[in-house]
Amino acid sequence: MILVAMFVALFAGILSGIPAMLAIAGVPLVTAVIAVQFDLFNASFLSLFPARVWGVMTNTLLMAVPLFVLMGVLLERAQLAERMLRVLARMLGGSPRGMAVAVLLFSAVIAASTGIIGATVVMLVLISLRPMLEAGISKQQASGLICASGTLGQIIPPSIVLVLLGDQIGNTYLEAQQRAGNFAPQPVSVADLFAGALMPGLMLVGLYALWLLFTLRPAKGHVAPRAARVPLREVVFTFLPPMLLILAVLGSILGGIATATEAAGLGAVGALLMAAFSGAARMPARVLIAIAGLSAFALVGLRIAGFDRATHDSVAGLLAIGAAVLIALGVVVAAARLWQGRMLQGALMETMRISGMVFGIVIAASMLALVFRGFGGDRTVSALMAGLPGGQLGALLLVMAVVFVLGFILEAVEIIYIVVPLLGPAVLGGDISPVWFAVLLAMNLQTSFLTPPFGFALFYYRSVAPRTISTAQIYRGVFPFVMLQLLALVILIAVPSIATWLPDLILN
Repeated sequence: MILVAMFVALFAGILSGIPAMLAIAGVPLVTAVIAVQFDLFNASFLSLFPARVWGVMTNTLLMAVPLFVLMGVLLERAQLAERMLRVLARMLGGSPRGMAVAVLLFSAVIAASTGIIGATVVMLVLISLRPMLEAGISKQQASGLICASGTLGQIIPPSIVLVLLGDQIGNTYLEAQQRAGNFAPQPVSVADLFAGALMPGLMLVGLYALWLLFTLRPAKGHVAPRAARVPLREVVFTFLPPMLLILAVLGSILGGIATATEAAGLGAVGALLMAAFSGAARMPARVLIAIAGLSAFALVGLRIAGFDRATHDSVAGLLAIGAAVLIALGVVVAAARLWQGRMLQGALMETMRISGMVFGIVIAASMLALVFRGFGGDRTVSALMAGLPGGQLGALLLVMAVVFVLGFILEAVEIIYIVVPLLGPAVLGGDISPVWFAVLLAMNLQTSFLTPPFGFALFYYRSVAPRTISTAQIYRGVFPFVMLQLLALVILIAVPSIATWLPDLILN
């Protein structure tokens, strides 16, 4: 009864409008203090909270979060994405199908570059809404496509949601397996989740594309221009740098030569160099920045080749030192140029704001999980879910249903740090693949961004879309994409190998 009352008060606090961090930490703390007065809670549990906060602050995996955020913010503010969409739209033509597919493919690339829902949706509205309407796409269809495409960053790696899930799933799976008697479980890393989410993410893009190809028709009287011939040089210089950055970040993680945090640092440096290169006017600065970027790729190549371990190889050592010096010079010049242009200050402030929100919720959720265990909630949940029909599959479906419902009122970060520690052990204590479970959660969380009335992608879209597009049109536009999301979830539940095949192949 106390646990039920605590969660009712928790959701009431969140819906009341107070900061989620205060509600998630404050309600459990007040509940525990009141329960102590009636000898219903052991106050010694609260003494463990500082150690949990220290554990969050010293978690090297979570250091990847601000670095990935900075990478995305820099790419978005440098207007590199706008240039990519314009070139892609010219290549595919101005027909409704061509324009819609261009926006979808562009969104998939940007999702792998940024992973920030709000920035992606707002950017898509500003640079793609008018061209889509001019191509003959209805307001309803354009709204749905922008909202759905803007959420792809939650499932296509590198994704901040996958980093946070990697932290929580890894810890929860380890504890659940040890309680079940398996004292040497295979650890789960962010690399596992990145590899596991890649195929489901591409499957979702494919479902979106099929829907667009079958449903979009040219408007009556609308004559679509033919696809333009874009010079190869423009295509290469527009798409090659972002694609190389994505390949470097993902490749270094999946190849096992870098941790998620190291790869995030590489991504942040690469985004800094790309943003400065696109805005640099003087040729010497552009040359130095370009050389620094190539040196970074050369260092990655040396590490892949194993020269980082061959300390006796003096040539490789000198090459590595020279590349590092060039990278340092390029980063200094790039940072100075972006600082003069007032771009770096804004990017750093935005990174601090988003990262502060994430870490505030992470720390607050530690208090919630601590009080929940102090009341014996973990044992209660395990007993309840063990009695469900269907065994582990029944427990899994219940967790998916809870996450889907919570997606109407909570953000993804809040759901991860509430649901996974509290309900995850009942699922992860058996034979269910933790990678499959994590990818299912990520795709489910992505759906939560689209579900009216509180889907955050809808809020971001509504904040910048013209008033001539009604809220009802937005809701009707996202409905088919929510159905496609649920279809993808069903396919993933029926065929777990979609998520587990690539991690088994690459990471063994």
